[in-house]
Amino acid sequence: MSVSPISILISVFFAGALTLGLAGCGVGNTDAVKESDARNNTKGDVKRQINQGLGGRNREEGSLFGPGGLFGSKPKETGDSGTGVAVNAYLWRASLDTINFIPLVSADPFGGVIITDWYTPAETPNERMKVQVTILDRELRADGVRVSVFKQQTSPKGGNWVDAQVDPRTNIDIENAILTRARQLRIAGGS
Repeated sequence: MSVSPISILISVFFAGALTLGLAGCGVGNTDAVKESDARNNTKGDVKRQINQGLGGRNREEGSLFGPGGLFGSKPKETGDSGTGVAVNAYLWRASLDTINFIPLVSADPFGGVIITDWYTPAETPNERMKVQVTILDRELRADGVRVSVFKQQTSPKGGNWVDAQVDPRTNIDIENAILTRARQLRIAGGS
C-alpha cells in the first residue's frame, strides 16, 4: 500500500501545529502571558482581587493543565496555613456571631458564603428580611466582607410578600458589626 505525498504533508503539518499548540500552553516563560498594568488599567487591590478571586484561592497563570502541569512536574506551593478553610477564620466566626438570631439556610466555609432564612422581627410583623454574607479574603481586612440584605413587606392587596427597598446603610452597619466582632475575636485569640 503506497502513501501519497499529500497525506504525508498533511500529517506533518498537523503534527507541527499540535506541537506548537502544546508549547504555547505555559511550559516556558509564564511572564509571556501576563499583561502590563497600563494595558489592563488595573492597580494594586483590583489586580489582586482579579488574580485571587473569591475565597482567597489563587489561580494558576499560564498553564492549561493546572498547578502540576501536564505531568505534575511543577512544584506545588505550600504557603497554605493548613486550616482547610479558604476564608479568614475571624471574619467567618464574627459573621456567624453577628447574625446568630436569624436561622441559617446555608453556610459554606470553603466558599465564604452565609445565607439566612427569611426573618420577621417581632416589632414589624408585616416585613421580613434575608441576609447574605460573603467573605472575600483570607486576611482580616475592612474590605474582606460584603453583606447583602433583602427585604420584603406584605402587600396591602392580598397580603403577599413583595420586595421592598433596603436602606443602604443597613448593609454597612452589619459589615461594621462583623468587623468589630472579628477584631474582638482576634484580640481575644492573641494574634
